[in-house]
Amino acid sequence: MKKILVAEDEQNIREFVVINLERAGYHAFEAASGDEAMALYERENGDFDVAVLDIMMPGAMDGLAVCKELRRKNSSIGIILLSARTQEMDKVSGLMMGADDYVTKPFSPSELVARVDAVYRRVALAAEKSENNLRDELLSGEFALNLRNRSFLKSGKLVELTQVEFQIMEYFFSNPGVALSRGDILKHVWGAGYVGEEKIVDVNIRRLRMKVEDEPSNPRHIVTVWGLGYRWEV
Repeated sequence: MKKILVAEDEQNIREFVVINLERAGYHAFEAASGDEAMALYERENGDFDVAVLDIMMPGAMDGLAVCKELRRKNSSIGIILLSARTQEMDKVSGLMMGADDYVTKPFSPSELVARVDAVYRRVALAAEKSENNLRDELLSGEFALNLRNRSFLKSGKLVELTQVEFQIMEYFFSNPGVALSRGDILKHVWGAGYVGEEKIVDVNIRRLRMKVEDEPSNPRHIVTVWGLGYRWEV
């Protein structure tokens, strides 16, 4: 069963989301606040594939705080944020905290389900690769990407990556020195049917540079190809 955690304080929206996700084959657990969402997560021992979180929720934990805490506890769970059109900076903040995607209100049932499906497929595919991939490691200079246990090492030291970040690095390692467009990265990591914005790639590259580069503001490895995208250099 595909398990999903839905945290939204507005009951009508929450019920709308839950109904449509359950019609699409998900087993939805609903929470009306961030605190309730984390309590549910702990009660289920973290056994969720995807979490859908409204950014603006009352109480001690809003959606961004829940996102940060979920990502701290679980690098593989898919996280989607629900946001109003006016919450542009919150979207970027959420992505920097480890969210995989965001959906802007108002949204159609088909759009939401498509975005959740895309994140779920990525989580499931990563788990399958972890179990079945015959190549143990991809090496690039001082970096090592272990495809079995989904770990990333820099000079022998473990660097924590989200599922999205790991897949971007795997794409880079498989195409060293090749200029990859934002569209290429988006299609490879988020899927061919992804209907979101390309800037989600840029935010994840910013996160990766903070983890990979000695000087993130002057990157040597994840190099910008102006007007196109990015290139991996060692």
